[in-house]
Amino acid sequence: MEHVEDPSRGDVVADAGVRIESAAAAIADAPLVALACHVNPDGDALGSMLGMLHVLRAAGRRVVASFPTPFQVAPHYRDLPGLDLLTAPAEFPTEPAVMVTFDCGSLSRLGDLEPAAKGAHELIVIDHHVSNDRYGSINLVEPLAAASGVVVQRLVDAMGLPLSRDAAVCLYAALVCDTGRFQHETTTTEVFELARRLTEFDVPVTSLSRALFEEHRFAYLQLLGEALGNAQLVREQRFVWTVITRDMLERHDVCLDEVEGLIDILRRAQEAEVTCVLKQEDDGSYRVSLRSLGDVDVRRVAEAHGGGGHRFAAGFSSDLDADTLIARIAAAL
Repeated sequence: MEHVEDPSRGDVVADAGVRIESAAAAIADAPLVALACHVNPDGDALGSMLGMLHVLRAAGRRVVASFPTPFQVAPHYRDLPGLDLLTAPAEFPTEPAVMVTFDCGSLSRLGDLEPAAKGAHELIVIDHHVSNDRYGSINLVEPLAAASGVVVQRLVDAMGLPLSRDAAVCLYAALVCDTGRFQHETTTTEVFELARRLTEFDVPVTSLSRALFEEHRFAYLQLLGEALGNAQLVREQRFVWTVITRDMLERHDVCLDEVEGLIDILRRAQEAEVTCVLKQEDDGSYRVSLRSLGDVDVRRVAEAHGGGGHRFAAGFSSDLDADTLIARIAAAL
């Protein structure tokens, strides 16, 4: 597999339009297209991948889609059409003719699907994170795009394939999740134009938004109360943080994926420029989520710990203990 670097790394490659046309041609010629997104997929990763899955299936193409172990979807994504069409990681092709990754910044984020990516004859990377490693043979990495779903729609247009209602619902979910319900600075006129196109397919905006952002079990609300009660404010750095431990999850009978949106509640603190939530995995390690209002580039903090993301939202995983992680983040700020 030939590795093609991105212009932001100083290499001479074709412009974005030519890369999209190359990706469209590769997919058109493939006997099978294998789609994958990153481990523990969020709304943009899952929505982008499912959107492309529906488009290709409707066009009569052979296509499979998956994401790494643990192969489970957070409850608030249950209304995305196509979850029943996903392929378990163990059944994913090992050497696909064409493989496409979505919202995935590095090979390591593909978990047990990484060997398939390395064995792919053509690897198309669709992403909008500036921290992306550009690990594909064709890299559709557009840091100015509001979501990976935006890049997917550009590729679908380049392929000349129509959207279906199911594809539109999934791409709308990708768009609304990564723009923070059209509140982030990435919300441009292009974003609203794409939202208009998608909602023409009778996207259930009200019920989908409730499922994605507002509906939680009572057990989660009880855990939320404890997490907010334990939250700490470091005034000199305008830094607010809290920790979700395994003990808390077990006592409240809440799974890790249910607390994904907790950071968006914590960041409402008027004093917070940067917000952080540490979520403890079964093995004792932590998923670290970071948010910023924009004055601080939290992507740089995440990258220093092997992660990535955007200026406004980033994250990483670590085996360090919670106190050490908070001290390191505070020092970086």
